Amino acid sequence: MSGDQALPACPKCASAYVYADAGQFVCPECAHEWPQQAEATGAADDATRVWKDANGQVLQDGDSVTVIKDLKIKGSSSVVKVGTKVKNIRLIDGDHDIDCKIDGIGPMKLKSEFVKKA
Repeated sequence: MSGDQALPACPKCASAYVYADAGQFVCPECAHEWPQQAEATGAADDATRVWKDANGQVLQDGDSVTVIKDLKIKGSSSVVKVGTKVKNIRLIDGDHDIDCKIDGIGPMKLKSEFVKKA
């Protein structure tokens, strides 16, 4: 960072003694570190995240979806069959982006590429 640019205060303890080191901001008082790019991006990225099903339709929390492929359950001999309807989904960040509860199986995480909006 250039010397004429003001550094942000620490988000954890609000200390003004923050310094930049190797692409990160560091607070010497509480030892909290955070990336410098977080200043430019931030929460706006989360608000613009859009989840789509296998057909490209936008998914939202509370939607009902249908499984389009037999899905083996890791660590079990059970299978989620094609056509299984899943109600009241929750969208989450991560590799498996749907958090849901399937009747007869229980809580699961699914990938949006294996479901279609019902």
